[in-house]
Amino acid sequence: MAAAGSGFEDPPADVLAQAAAAFGLLASPARLHIVWALAQGESDVTGLAERVGGALPAVSQHLTKLKLAGLVRSRREGRRQVYYVDDPDIVDVVRLMMGRLADRAAPPRRRLHGL
Repeated sequence: MAAAGSGFEDPPADVLAQAAAAFGLLASPARLHIVWALAQGESDVTGLAERVGGALPAVSQHLTKLKLAGLVRSRREGRRQVYYVDDPDIVDVVRLMMGRLADRAAPPRRRLHGL
């Protein structure tokens, strides 16, 4: 089904539902921070808890939800479980949104007169 005059096809209902679920998970500041941190590099739950300032059990629960949704993955390294974002598209979306919002929050630059 095409949107009137746009030339773009509307996505199927199941794709819209999946996207809404992913955005819903990322609507939590704690989970968004975790995905942001993992977009910078992999980490175990202890490192993530220290970085995002969350309690270990809470960060672990957030990671479980993100894993179930397919937004993060993990692998075992000895006794540690190491988490990472394996989807470059998710990383791109998060970085784009955070970058745009950071740009908006930055004070406007003053123009130098006479240059």
